[in-house]
Amino acid sequence: MRSDDIKINPSLNIPALAESYAANRFVQIEDFFAPETAVLIDRQLRGVLPWRFVYYDAAAGVVQLSQAEMQALGREGMQQRMETILRQAQRNIGYCYYTFSLGVAADHEDAEGGLLSGLAAFLNSPAFLEFGSRIIRETGLTKTDAQASQFRPGHFLTRHIDQGSQNERRAAYTLGFSRNWQTDWGGQLQFIDPHTTDVTGGWIPRWNTLNLFDGRQVHSVSPVSAFAGDGRYSVVGWLRND
Repeated sequence: MRSDDIKINPSLNIPALAESYAANRFVQIEDFFAPETAVLIDRQLRGVLPWRFVYYDAAAGVVQLSQAEMQALGREGMQQRMETILRQAQRNIGYCYYTFSLGVAADHEDAEGGLLSGLAAFLNSPAFLEFGSRIIRETGLTKTDAQASQFRPGHFLTRHIDQGSQNERRAAYTLGFSRNWQTDWGGQLQFIDPHTTDVTGGWIPRWNTLNLFDGRQVHSVSPVSAFAGDGRYSVVGWLRND
């Protein structure tokens, strides 16, 4: 599938969505893609991809482990890494989940004709950038980042902000591909009061849904429960002005 084949739902009420974003610094847009497009993306995300395990280490910075590197570490080595990750998380430092950059998706094309590379191109197309610009009411958007993410039981993202080193991240987005997600399964996008650390809003993962929000708000992804019935699949990134 080429980027030209990916279409935004034409029935979306863009002025109303922009009003909601202006009022809340967040908007959730259900049925973002045509259903058949969403099914194809979902199929690709749940297929065989070279997922990498990503986490933050206070000493080493961002660490990404390939499947081969995780196998070489073995169960004991990975358990030691997780112990460090969890100790840091107690101090509100870090994250861990599986990631796959859509920037290298062209190297892993499948029967759908390189769908994820087409999706990456679509997310950087004038159509999507214009759509995002109209929703967040900012001109000058130049590009998006795009990575697939998979949160399994125990994966999380501690509270943080996403403004970027040069304040180039104008808004964050998540494209969700989780069906029938239950509240008790965790994995919620949460917004947090910076003074009280109370959760002021939370949204469960949903199917074919675009969340756009001001990443300069404190936010997190709550840990996925041990009994979650599925992985939390999404495509995430930022609308940028570089």
